[in-house]
Amino acid sequence: MDLKPGSRWKSAVCDAQLVVVRPPKTAGELQCGGAAVVPIDDPVAPSGSIDAAFADSVAIGKRYVDEESGLEVLGAKPGKGSLAFNGAAMTIKGAKPLPASD
Repeated sequence: MDLKPGSRWKSAVCDAQLVVVRPPKTAGELQCGGAAVVPIDDPVAPSGSIDAAFADSVAIGKRYVDEESGLEVLGAKPGKGSLAFNGAAMTIKGAKPLPASD
């Protein structure tokens, strides 16, 4: 799985679509809903069931990160499955604090 910056992916089990913002430092598998994601141009429609452990959903416009590998992806279309990298759940990236204005 070649997770290059700007590459687009979709879930194999729900409607979620993703864009890679920052690639991982190590090779691995990006998953959504417990199943590996597929390239955006793959003609196969989402099918199968979402793993209950990965059913927290993907939100549009949110960035998801895997701290260990450095992978960062952007939710381009919402879906019912949640994201994982090599089986480890990804978290929503928090906003950077603004500098104090004195």
